[in-house]
Amino acid sequence: MALGHSLSMVLAPPHPAARPFLIGGGVAALLGLILLGSWLFWLGILFVGFCLYFFRDPERVPPPRPGLVLAPADGHVVSVAPAVPPRELGMGEAPRWRVAIFLSVLDVHVNRMPADGTVTRIAYHHGKFLSANLDKASEENERNALAIALPDGRDLAVVQIAGLVARRILCDAKVGDVVQAGERFGIIRFGSRTDVYLPEGVLPLVSEGQTMIGGETVIAELGSR
Repeated sequence: MALGHSLSMVLAPPHPAARPFLIGGGVAALLGLILLGSWLFWLGILFVGFCLYFFRDPERVPPPRPGLVLAPADGHVVSVAPAVPPRELGMGEAPRWRVAIFLSVLDVHVNRMPADGTVTRIAYHHGKFLSANLDKASEENERNALAIALPDGRDLAVVQIAGLVARRILCDAKVGDVVQAGERFGIIRFGSRTDVYLPEGVLPLVSEGQTMIGGETVIAELGSR
C-alpha cells in the first residue's frame, strides 16, 4: 500500500504550468542529440525529469466531513502563531491564528483551497525573496493573498508566498469564485510557503514541524472556538 502510494505520488501527471519547461527541456535534448553532442542531450533529459517531478499534481481526497479547514499545500509547518492578515485584504487589524507551511523543492507545489466558501478578494504584493522558512517572509516576501468568505459568514485568508528560489506565483482563482475545500487554485514555482489565517476564534489543530498533505490534512475545525 505504501509503495503504491509513493509510486502514484512520483508518477502523477504534471500541472499545466510545467508545459513550457518540458518543451524547453525536450528541445534542448533534441538539439543535443542532433547537433551539439551528448552532454546537452543528457542535460535536457535531466531537466525534463526534474520538471516532471517538481510539477507533479497527484489527486487528493479531502475528508468528507463539513466544517474543516484543510492544509493548502504539502510541506511542513514552520509556524503556528497569532498574526494580523495581510493588510491588502482589508480583514482588520485583530490578530488571528496563522499556520505557515514551508514547501521545499521536493514537495508537491500545487496549492489547494483550505475551505468551502467564496473568494471575495485577491491582492498581489510585490516584495523580497527571502528564504520562505523565515518568519519574516510572511511580511516581506512577494505574495498573493486571497480572502475567502465561509458559508457561515466568517472569513479566512490563504497566502501564496514566494521564496528564495521561487520567482513565479500562479493563481487560477478569481474574485466571486465559489470554491470547495481541497480544490486546486494555483502553484508556486521552485520552493515557497503557504500561510492560512484562520477565522477569528478558531484554534489550530497542528503544531510546528508537522508534515502536511495539501487538500487532506485537517489544520482546524470551524467549530473549535
